[in-house]
Amino acid sequence: MQTLYTAQAATTGGRDGRVSSKDGQLEFDVRIPKEMGGAGGATNPEQLFAAGYSACFDSALNLVARGQGVDLKGSVVDAEVSIGKEGEAYKLAVKLTVTMPGVEKEVAQKLVEAAHQVCPYSNATRGNVEVELVVA
Repeated sequence: MQTLYTAQAATTGGRDGRVSSKDGQLEFDVRIPKEMGGAGGATNPEQLFAAGYSACFDSALNLVARGQGVDLKGSVVDAEVSIGKEGEAYKLAVKLTVTMPGVEKEVAQKLVEAAHQVCPYSNATRGNVEVELVVA
């Protein structure tokens, strides 16, 4: 792989801690969600993963669409990242719901499937995390 960019972030205190990026663009608290027995009141790793995945997937979707001559003005990728237990291990699951105003459902489905092959987050999770793709 030819590296194009490397993000650097550090956390102190784990899920009840503080996250910061080396470049200073991110600096905030993270908290365990109330649903998992924590205090809540701050973001958490699952929200951050959902934000990153949805942004990356929408970019991949637009890249694929441009290559096929499809205009995707107003596309939205809604990412849901769930965490749960399987035995003693914790696992993630992702649901990506994609909305493409003005694009026929069949064309939209093909674009989503193609974007899933291009997106770095999809490639990183493939075979490790269940990812459900939904065209709204």
